[in-house]
Amino acid sequence: MKLNIVPAKVGLQWVKLGIKTFLKQPLALAGLFVMFFAAMSVLSLLPLIGGLMALVLLPASTLGLMAATKEASKGKFPMPTILITAFRTSQQQIKAMLILGAVYALGFLLIMGVSTLFDGGKFARLALMGGTLTRETVMEPDFQSAAWASLGLNIPLSMLFWHAPALVHWYGVAPMKSLFFSFVACIRNFGSYALFSLGWIGVFMGLVFAVTAVTTLTGGPTAASAAMFPTILLIGAMFFTSIYFTFESTFQLDDKTPSGNTP
Repeated sequence: MKLNIVPAKVGLQWVKLGIKTFLKQPLALAGLFVMFFAAMSVLSLLPLIGGLMALVLLPASTLGLMAATKEASKGKFPMPTILITAFRTSQQQIKAMLILGAVYALGFLLIMGVSTLFDGGKFARLALMGGTLTRETVMEPDFQSAAWASLGLNIPLSMLFWHAPALVHWYGVAPMKSLFFSFVACIRNFGSYALFSLGWIGVFMGLVFAVTAVTTLTGGPTAASAAMFPTILLIGAMFFTSIYFTFESTFQLDDKTPSGNTP
């Protein structure tokens, strides 16, 4: 395993590769993303421990989407079972992935705890237990402060976990070391990841504007509203497809996977 320092412009190439690969297997990759999204949503609805379980399983679930992208990039059709790639390996690797998930859950809960200092827990309750987000709530200064604080703290948390599941699974890196390597990789390649993020913001805004304009002209505001959710799911599927390429470029991923791991 070798850490690469790539030019900033590579960030836009990751966006293009994600979209291009998605278009190779759109039904499979979109279906897998919907399954991932639905599973996390259903888990979150379970009382008491559902939300915690979803957080713990999130790193393993994103690893499944990365594995699906790897298959699609080879021209193969990823099957639904690929989503549990993280659990189709050795007991040691499964334990490491669950440890990673537990650390992620703890980090997310700590961020929610910090947000309660700003608004008394309104934002945290909405994020952890769901509910209806009203215009009045969004306009409250305390709620906005909590949201911005959470967003700011989630950036370093995301950097820690961006590559960690893949490092644990494909290279057998220990959970804590994988967090360190992931963070360093993001810092050392800050320019490329910044352009990657800006590229996806541009894709999101462009597609949302285009879909809204077309559906409003042809079907009115109701049609535009109805088309928004599937559009966001489509963008999410393409975004998660592109994540694999950030890892492949940064750590020179090859076709040799550690013993006991499945692609």
